[in-house]
Amino acid sequence: MAIQRLSLTNFRNIPVADLMPAAGINVFIGKNGSGKTSLLEAIYLLSLVRSFRSKNITKLINHSAEQFTVFAQIKADATTAYSLGIQRKHQEAETEILFRGQKPAGVAELTATLPVQLINPDTFRLLEGSPKERRQFLDWGVFHVEPSFMHAWKRFQRALKQRNSLLRRGRIDPFEIQLWENELAINGELITAYRQEYLARLKPLFASLLARFLASQAFVLNFQRGWDKNLSLAESLLASRVKDSEQGFTQIGPQRADIRVAINGYAAMDILSRGQQKLVVSALKLAQGALLSELRNKQCVYLIDDLPAELDRQHRMIFCEVLEQQSGQVFITGVDADALAEGWQQPKSISWFHVEHGQISPKPYLSTK
Repeated sequence: MAIQRLSLTNFRNIPVADLMPAAGINVFIGKNGSGKTSLLEAIYLLSLVRSFRSKNITKLINHSAEQFTVFAQIKADATTAYSLGIQRKHQEAETEILFRGQKPAGVAELTATLPVQLINPDTFRLLEGSPKERRQFLDWGVFHVEPSFMHAWKRFQRALKQRNSLLRRGRIDPFEIQLWENELAINGELITAYRQEYLARLKPLFASLLARFLASQAFVLNFQRGWDKNLSLAESLLASRVKDSEQGFTQIGPQRADIRVAINGYAAMDILSRGQQKLVVSALKLAQGALLSELRNKQCVYLIDDLPAELDRQHRMIFCEVLEQQSGQVFITGVDADALAEGWQQPKSISWFHVEHGQISPKPYLSTK
């Protein structure tokens, strides 16, 4: 899986760009505000049809234009390639998407086809943010390796919505709420089983990467399923029905699940430096990519914004070595070319680009001093 060609028109501060990135490591060097992060944002948009910097997609349109276009030619395997284009106009309420020449069935089709992993300053939230962000991380992985997950998730969400609606009525029909609780329990238990199986496979890969990044630390990846571990979900829903009715929503279930990284019984975010936290989060993301490759023979596209930030030279070099060994397509940004030139085992295979005032051009840079 690799982007063979990437074309942008009026996207953020990039008026026009047409790139032929390498299937391996691509490094983009430029000053702050030059357009480096906008490039990563465009690739992210192709996978998820949303930005990681703004909730309003129209803000991605260049201030002097009426619309933006992001187009990619993507190589799925040795014999298969397809096109993916996204366009948004100021005056239109919907984003236009063309995938293989036609409108896709949904965003999930794009996400499944172009799996993207983002490592940027905001990924610290995976440790210090809300449980929702950690569930999204977990479910991204489960979605990509378990074909039945999305069906169970949709059925669960529908049942949860119906139960919450009944709880807010005040007077509850016991027969009706029992029907939706049965649906919740069946699909909730299934979702949780998928999550637990996925984490069991992820843990050894995560541990292996962390051993390279932080050799002296012993980490534990804990999973909290979202309800009493001694009860089934059906039993917990029945036991909490009165309390849930008072609150007007379902307080237990997979929608309350969480994962935590701990060291010596303490939350990792409470005792690690920012640099160490970045390595932990990066290990989680890279482990997901490695597991996807192992189970589905599919490579992630990694988007890494400002790789040198928070990392010393030693850990920067280890990070680069790991990225090369992942064998996926990587887009890295940075300000300091020298900081990003070190650590590569095969420096001549790295593709370098210079970004300035929204203009992106290939740059021969192989020196490691």
